[in-house]
Amino acid sequence: MEFSYSRLRRRPDVEADNLQAYGATDLLLVERALSSGIPGTEIAVIGDEYGAITLPLVAAGLEGVRVHQDLASGRRALDLNASDLGLTGYASHELDESLLAGARLVLLQLPKSLAELEEIADAVARRAAPDAVLVAGGRVKHMTLAQNDVLARRFAAVQAQRAERKSRLVVASEPQDAAGEPPFPVVRQHHGLTLVAHGGAFAGAKLDIGTRVLLDVLGLDQKGLGSVGDPDDAGASATVVDLGCGTGALAVSYALAHPSARVIATDRSAAAVASARATAAANGVADRVEVMHDDAASALPDGIADVVLLNPPFHLGTSVHTGAATRLFGAAARILRPGGELLTVYNSALGYRTELTRLVGPTEQMHRTPKFTVTRSIRR
Repeated sequence: MEFSYSRLRRRPDVEADNLQAYGATDLLLVERALSSGIPGTEIAVIGDEYGAITLPLVAAGLEGVRVHQDLASGRRALDLNASDLGLTGYASHELDESLLAGARLVLLQLPKSLAELEEIADAVARRAAPDAVLVAGGRVKHMTLAQNDVLARRFAAVQAQRAERKSRLVVASEPQDAAGEPPFPVVRQHHGLTLVAHGGAFAGAKLDIGTRVLLDVLGLDQKGLGSVGDPDDAGASATVVDLGCGTGALAVSYALAHPSARVIATDRSAAAVASARATAAANGVADRVEVMHDDAASALPDGIADVVLLNPPFHLGTSVHTGAATRLFGAAARILRPGGELLTVYNSALGYRTELTRLVGPTEQMHRTPKFTVTRSIRR
């Protein structure tokens, strides 16, 4: 029976008329797996955004499929779609031995970054079966020869397939013996702050420009306390949430500057969460920074935070879409106590101030550069 892709939904991720839960690449990967003759117990799926690869496989009788999704929202969407369709037969894993051991076929939705692709390709070559085949797919307009080069560093044979429906598969086979330490995580020093990054973490071990601007405005330069959003100024400890923490630069810098604060770092990316935990440990504040893999702070109770720090994304996958930022503004409003502060840095061209005022409360511009704006919003 043909799988009903149209029944798949994106929730809890952003849903809109121009955003759907499946694409041609998903269909090509599913067709490849179904024609391979490989049992579900020897198939691993990486990067399945909403279940459009995993669920058709288990619906076709391939039980025991293992799946890794970086995003907490994707994991939730997969489970919700499976429940709607009455499907089981898959198991979720991190990007580790449990995902890849014995896998002979690995299906991959190509990630945006080459660093993330390199970490995945290395993991497959190290941990999957000796005869494993990695089948990576993507939209033709987003694919590059550099992706083939990354795969060729871990596999002896890399062959691009004919494009179909504006998508293409690349088949990598004959995994090479991986000598030495894995290429990730990487570590970099930034004026007294140590950043640790896995391949899928935004900006890697660099300090991205927006975060740097917000750190400057907060005065979190490792030399003293900033007056903005300072819980110590209030004479008591406070709870500070780094919403969408990435590698943890804001959360860890805040913890270093404000020893009495309770700092929570949350991100929907598993790679970011692993990076932030490692960053906290590298800077000696692992006991004071709690890192959570969560979508839009859904696991945090209402009114828990005195201060929220936010550098929101403006992409959903490869699409430019402000819906992700809007969800985070709403999340910040929910977790802030009345009178609490949301400190946001964003691309000046996006003009979020009106939206912040509507969703959170009175918003003032604190700083502006030709590229970035920092605002302070007070929770009503």
